[in-house]
Amino acid sequence: MFDPMPDMTRTMPRVRPPSPHDRLAELFEAHHTAVLGYATRRAASPEQAADVFSEVFLVAWRRLDDVPPGEEAKLWLFGVARRALANARRASRRHDRLVERLAATLPANAFVTPPPDVAPAGRIRAAIDRLGATDAELVRLVAWEGLTPREAAPVLGLSPELTRVRLHRARARLRDLLADAEPPQRDGRDGHGTDRRAPARLVEEEVR
Repeated sequence: MFDPMPDMTRTMPRVRPPSPHDRLAELFEAHHTAVLGYATRRAASPEQAADVFSEVFLVAWRRLDDVPPGEEAKLWLFGVARRALANARRASRRHDRLVERLAATLPANAFVTPPPDVAPAGRIRAAIDRLGATDAELVRLVAWEGLTPREAAPVLGLSPELTRVRLHRARARLRDLLADAEPPQRDGRDGHGTDRRAPARLVEEEVR
């Protein structure tokens, strides 16, 4: 008997799920710029940033099934990058201790001390570094990566409510640190007549 309604399952092509390689390629295409920016702004050198960047996507490849979908994937990658940076800093500190031991055998005049960084951006970074590790990273996530406190919370392993409280306190502490470090200014302008805004005001604008 003729069937006027053929079985469509026989005629429709099967859609294959994306391969792991395709999934990683999509993940890289969507978030590599954000991850590279995250690493570059925090690393001690371009080489360290490149190592961290590579480590993030190597971990993503190994744990592809653990990567959440959508924009949450970026936050997951930030968390991986944060841990990779912590490991890199520990390795760097071990390296620095070795260098210090070797440097102790050299004469003092073999070294040149660089001038202190007195630019506003340098004072801002120095003040952020004086916050606790978690609060400093929270400020960076909000100011540099443009995350909201709710988005920053899973990167830091905190609840959204606690993240908002810590951000409020970190901002207040940062303003105090910058106010203490800010050099006196007579008229707010340099010799060329350009506006020299106080670092505290710059940070206030950045971290809002």
